[in-house]
Amino acid sequence: MPGQIKKLIESYVQQMSKGSPTIAATIRSKLCLQGIIPSKYDDSSIDDPVIIKKVVDIANLSGIKL
Repeated sequence: MPGQIKKLIESYVQQMSKGSPTIAATIRSKLCLQGIIPSKYDDSSIDDPVIIKKVVDIANLSGIKL
C-alpha cells in the first residue's frame, strides 16, 4: 500500500504539533535530524519497512499512537 510512510509521518507531526504550523515545522526538522526526510515521501512512495519501523519507534518514544 504505497503512501503509508507519508500517512504515518503526517499523523505523528499532527499529534505532536497539535495543529500549530510553527511546531509542525520544528517536528519535521527533528525528523530530518533522525534520518527521516518528510518531504521525500508522498502518496505514491514505496513503503520501506525500515523507515516505517523508525517512524513508529520515534512515535512510541514520544508516547504517540499511530
